[in-house]
Amino acid sequence: VVTRDAVEESLKSVFQFVKDKEQLLQDLCSKIEETKQKISEKQRERDYWLDYENVGSKIHAEKISRLEKDIAEVKYELERTEEHYGEALNVVREENQKLFDRHMKLLSEEALRNAVGYLDTNCRREIEENVWLKEEVEIYQKEERDLRASVQLLEEENTSLVAKLIDIKLQHLRV
Repeated sequence: VVTRDAVEESLKSVFQFVKDKEQLLQDLCSKIEETKQKISEKQRERDYWLDYENVGSKIHAEKISRLEKDIAEVKYELERTEEHYGEALNVVREENQKLFDRHMKLLSEEALRNAVGYLDTNCRREIEENVWLKEEVEIYQKEERDLRASVQLLEEENTSLVAKLIDIKLQHLRV
């Protein structure tokens, strides 16, 4: 039996979980921003060394190529990180939505139980009879569908038999 306090405590934990995930997302966004700043710094440094390379320094030309590789690697890692955290965020959002929906369902069931608890015995009996009647209606509807299907099959069989009978009579008339 789930109590209201348990449901509220569970909701609080879910909301805290969501809040923590949002804080994690903000932290990741700030890390991404820092990485973008590092990329721009590396880009400026690369531009400086490209200018220096044009002057003719062979030693620094190697450093420029290494820095370009580093920039490319950082960009690649940034793209992979953005994709990974984007997917992780979507998964967390889906999980949070499922948890929230489940807890809302529990809350609504708890509210229904509480509301039924405050009803008098006549109202409770009417609710139980209503549920029973709904079940009976479903049973009769199923039986009706089954009977309609049986009737349709019999009608099709009768139609084919009558068609055969007419064909046989036509053959006898020809003879």
